[in-house]
Amino acid sequence: MSRGLWFVAGAGAGAWAVVRARRVAEALTADGLRDRLAGLAVGARMLRDEVAQGRAEAETDLRERLGVPPDGARTLGRTAGGRRPAQLPARPATTPTAAPDVAPTQQTSQQTRQQTLNERGTD
Repeated sequence: MSRGLWFVAGAGAGAWAVVRARRVAEALTADGLRDRLAGLAVGARMLRDEVAQGRAEAETDLRERLGVPPDGARTLGRTAGGRRPAQLPARPATTPTAAPDVAPTQQTSQQTRQQTLNERGTD
């Protein structure tokens, strides 16, 4: 009984090794490499399309929330959903001098945040 079991196990392992070796040999041929590269290109194209679709959906959602039509011009009144468009904070007229350890973009962002809070009446 045990000899038969080992014979079957050896035959199965040998068959698996032969199939595996053929697959590796096929993958390393010119046609196999070409197929792999074609598959990689298809995957990259699919990723690019998914990212572009997600970006377009995000832009559409943002434009709807801000009340900006697709051409970029601001509209007055209400958006298509019946909501009032969001108010964008006004930009400061001049950029004040920044502290040596704070970058100008961070300071502008902090000022805009503070200005928005002041307009809402909360601190």
